[in-house]
Amino acid sequence: MKQSHQLPLMGLLLFSLIPSQLCEICEVSEENYIRLKPLLNTMNQSKYTRGTSSSVNVLLSLQLVGIQNQNLKQKLIQQIKYIVKRRQAHNGNPLTNYYQLSLDVLALCLLNGNYSTTKVVNYFIPENKNYYFGSQFSVDTGAMAVLALTCVKRSLIDGQVKTDESNLKNISIYIKSLVEKILSEKKENGLIGNTFSTGEAMQALFVSSDYYHENDWNCQQTLNTVLTEISQGAFSIPIAAAQVLPALMGKTFLDVNKDSSCVSAAGNFSISTQEPITVTTPGSQSSISVNYSVRINETYFANVTVPNGSVFLDVMEKAQKMNDTIFGFTMEESSWGPYITSVQGLWASNNDRTYWELLSGGKPLSQGVGSYVVHDGENVEVRWSKY
Repeated sequence: MKQSHQLPLMGLLLFSLIPSQLCEICEVSEENYIRLKPLLNTMNQSKYTRGTSSSVNVLLSLQLVGIQNQNLKQKLIQQIKYIVKRRQAHNGNPLTNYYQLSLDVLALCLLNGNYSTTKVVNYFIPENKNYYFGSQFSVDTGAMAVLALTCVKRSLIDGQVKTDESNLKNISIYIKSLVEKILSEKKENGLIGNTFSTGEAMQALFVSSDYYHENDWNCQQTLNTVLTEISQGAFSIPIAAAQVLPALMGKTFLDVNKDSSCVSAAGNFSISTQEPITVTTPGSQSSISVNYSVRINETYFANVTVPNGSVFLDVMEKAQKMNDTIFGFTMEESSWGPYITSVQGLWASNNDRTYWELLSGGKPLSQGVGSYVVHDGENVEVRWSKY
């Protein structure tokens, strides 16, 4: 895409009226780096399935926090080359495309690529339905948009990209609106959206502190809650670990360019990133009973027995063996693990804004079908839904 119009000199006046984008950062202290080791182990131990983009996120995360692991780096680079050759569209998460759009704009901006700021302004209107999942604002999508818009804005102010002052003003308005929406999803325990969106929300808030008041967000509370989540094994998927690690180190994706004003003074990791020896604890493989249902226009129910420690996907596979007509499904692999593409031959569609929602006890799950561990007597459900 071609760059936009020349910026008039009168735009200099507008620059002086726009927040300076100073940074508000909290980070894990060096003595607590050991608490981040589970994230490193997750990234080190993954097999990085071909065709998924988690390798890109992991490589970027390791680069940002200064971890040197040449063997893993070479492995990830090979995966990235494979992805470039066979770029695949992901249809699992209905928000993936718009999230990816933000990520693409951010990449172009960081690498000084060509893009149209007018098109950026047209695409990133905060009221765009693609920021929402049903009636729920998507925090990670909004956060990635804030990072992309912040990068574009800085490029405009620095004169690296030319535009007119109306685009610059709109971008600043968009950032403020998106930041307000992100903060509106803040939970009492400090998480923003859910466990997995918090890392990118932190990054967005780091680079936009001039758009909210200091008492609007307790960064240290959020950090402490995320550390607790890590200790409980929440970030067991490489891409989840990779997305939260930079924020915990006080870094953002904008720090890829070393001259960013938000580069943290924190040192690099000094803890070992070698894979730990896996110890298998002997124990019985007791079975549990799970109530599983598929809901479209009516509800189909089955009681399924699976080994203790099974995930949601295990329940679906067992039910499918019991009755393929009612419980038959298809899935695809993504960076976040497997996701459901169809049940009973009914396919999720980005064009129709439909998807298969995972629930437990009637409440949506924040974990995927391949990572959510089911419990004895639990009521789990896949539901045909629109967003």
